[in-house]
Amino acid sequence: MIRCIIVDDEELAQNVLEKYIAAVPWLSCLRKFDNAIETIAYLEDITVDLMFLDIRMPELSGLKMLNTLSDPPRVILTTAYSEYALESYSYDVIDYLLKPIGFDRFLTAVNKVSKQIQSENAIKTTHQETAIINEIFVYQDGSTYRIVFEDILYIKAEGNYVSIVTEDKNYFVRETLKEIEKRLDASAFARANKSYIVSIHRISKVFGSTVVIGDEKISIGKIYKMKFFEKMNP
Repeated sequence: MIRCIIVDDEELAQNVLEKYIAAVPWLSCLRKFDNAIETIAYLEDITVDLMFLDIRMPELSGLKMLNTLSDPPRVILTTAYSEYALESYSYDVIDYLLKPIGFDRFLTAVNKVSKQIQSENAIKTTHQETAIINEIFVYQDGSTYRIVFEDILYIKAEGNYVSIVTEDKNYFVRETLKEIEKRLDASAFARANKSYIVSIHRISKVFGSTVVIGDEKISIGKIYKMKFFEKMNP
């Protein structure tokens, strides 16, 4: 499933894209935004595969917003103004859709994204087969610590820091949850909500939308629920 968001200040344009996304089985629309500021805040915490981004928006344009993102998702630009086409490709976007957007043109664009993701996953699988990584190194209080993945119970966001909780020790590290998540084994860990990543093999119980690890009860957020249970039951 390719997780998408729509960023466009026109409600009609949002509705068209949302309808198109719903018509493609392997696409999922997580959220719609009508401004860049809220989108930037959302992307700090949520992993998104694809963003449909309007170029002309109030306060901050789509292209200027891209300049603020250190790790943007894949982008398909949408606009009613063809003069932005050449400039847009300097931002390494996947495609450029001119409004009004036809469904056939939409499909061409999202198929490019699907092929790119499949290619990246194939490369990633090859790397994993040749080099299995089962540990993470973190810096705390002037020292570097080695933490084996199987020792981790869960990881919790604490502002600009994260707490990596093991049976023996808690590590307080100056990184964001999103940064830490990229360094973990994706098959062994799952994001439960905005503030928690949990070790799947450390889960002792799940009831309703709550997961139990040791004495900790952690809620499973709505937008993470589907992917969370897919990892629990591969």
